[in-house]
Amino acid sequence: MDPYAIILHPFVTEKTMNFMENNNALEFVVKRRANKTQIKKAVEIMFDVKVKQVNTRITKHGKHAIVTFTPEYKAEDIGMRIGVF
Repeated sequence: MDPYAIILHPFVTEKTMNFMENNNALEFVVKRRANKTQIKKAVEIMFDVKVKQVNTRITKHGKHAIVTFTPEYKAEDIGMRIGVF
């Protein structure tokens, strides 16, 4: 499993920025056939963090995954590493 084939890119809007601050979560556009377990493992490998929960939804722009991190990891710090800001 290649994590870079599953996670395509971060999805950044004003709503997702508020979600990041309030819920310690980031949103990614992921491969359409990826399931929640694969997304969780891919994020943990790519960013060296622990994932608490993954929620997915399918939109006209593709499949989106909202990844919530455990309290010891901050979504703001991970966002800084990947260039969201």
